[in-house]
Amino acid sequence: MVVAATGFFDGVHLGHLKVLNKMCSIAREEGKESMVISFWPHPRNILQQDADKLRLLTSLDEKRNLCLSAGVDRFEVIPFSKEFSMLSVEEFMCKYLIGQYNVSTLIIGYDHKLGHDVSQSQNDMIAIAEKCGIRPVRVDEFVSEEMVVSSTAIRNLLSEGDVSRANELLGYRYALHGVVVAGNKIGRTYGFPTANLQLYEPLKLVPSHGVYMVWAEIAGKVYRGICNIGNRPTMCDNRGITIETHLLDFDEDIYGLDLKIEFVSKIRNEQKFESIDCLKMQLTKDKEFAYNNMGDPTIIVMR
Repeated sequence: MVVAATGFFDGVHLGHLKVLNKMCSIAREEGKESMVISFWPHPRNILQQDADKLRLLTSLDEKRNLCLSAGVDRFEVIPFSKEFSMLSVEEFMCKYLIGQYNVSTLIIGYDHKLGHDVSQSQNDMIAIAEKCGIRPVRVDEFVSEEMVVSSTAIRNLLSEGDVSRANELLGYRYALHGVVVAGNKIGRTYGFPTANLQLYEPLKLVPSHGVYMVWAEIAGKVYRGICNIGNRPTMCDNRGITIETHLLDFDEDIYGLDLKIEFVSKIRNEQKFESIDCLKMQLTKDKEFAYNNMGDPTIIVMR
């Protein structure tokens, strides 16, 4: 028998963690398996509901790893399709929760709904679960400094550049993950070479334009870094939005290598400088600020 929680779980933030902890606790007490049943791709991608504006906090792999690291026994993914979206709550519970996954207990977050008939109240969904022979267990929202923790709230914070507050709601440092690609190599000419990041997940949310302190992981080693996200206004090179990280105390060729950057806090907004010398002076200040304020890379927020 299985104790399960269902949903998209984007970010696997502290609100999700409250649900997962409850699920794992019940599963351990009853000698059952704990299971997250998620979906991919995001329903908005399939149903075309402002899909062009959708940005994700976590890729599928990141989401799976975060759930498993929280103590979940199994992470299952149901392919989301238009046909699947037409299932009612009762059809979903009978076909998938009972028929496919043998779920006996369903952990329900404060705002979670299921099925095509989502206009029903959560109380209706709970009644249907009981009718199907599933025990529902409701979990209240997680509140941080009078803010209900949600994926939407975290997306908004990142879009405003407030990575520090977003990290607090996530319970870990928000990260971007990709491969290092070649840039125009101008930074190297004035002593600030950068690693240009091409994301593995194109729908991943990128924080707002600005300069950030980051921890960068390459080949299993971690380095301090300052990351610029934006249009490089001083260069006027029309490259579009780039994600460029200058690694402190590092000077190696890493083109083609895997790079993960974890955001610590924002240093300043992106700005246009009168000259390369002015830019270099500011970058020197940014570098010194990062040296003095980065702390320990092993210390996460609260997980």
